[in-house]
Amino acid sequence: MARQTFKIEGLAELDTALTELPKATARNVLARVLKEQGAPIRDAGEQLAPRLKGGLKASYTMGTKLSKRQKSMNRKESMVELYIGPGPAAKGVQTEFGNAHQAAQPHLRPAFDGNVMKVLAGIRDSLANEIEKARARLAKKAEREAAKMAAGK
Repeated sequence: MARQTFKIEGLAELDTALTELPKATARNVLARVLKEQGAPIRDAGEQLAPRLKGGLKASYTMGTKLSKRQKSMNRKESMVELYIGPGPAAKGVQTEFGNAHQAAQPHLRPAFDGNVMKVLAGIRDSLANEIEKARARLAKKAEREAAKMAAGK
């Protein structure tokens, strides 16, 4: 499978801001943003999936976990990764790429190509907002803890 590269302005500053947050908070912020912004690709893929027997359309999912087989074929490259597509059954791959008995009926690739730039821009904008919200939550938490310490609890 060919690897694509995209250039987005402003992510270096956001990456720096993420490193200032605690690791768990940064991971949660990234997961929230990716799930929110990945929805258009999932929805478009689900909509474009051929409606045949077998439930391909209903198997579309978005999550951070892979099946054992998928995990063995994938190398983790980031702290948070979101996977979008049909479930682990072979029918998704067979339908997308075809085989000796069936012509290809791409559904995920057109969904990705049609939404990728919108999703990447949304990630940039949404990530900035989520980082600010996380900073505000951490500041409130620090205030509460300082008040507790001052009260002697």
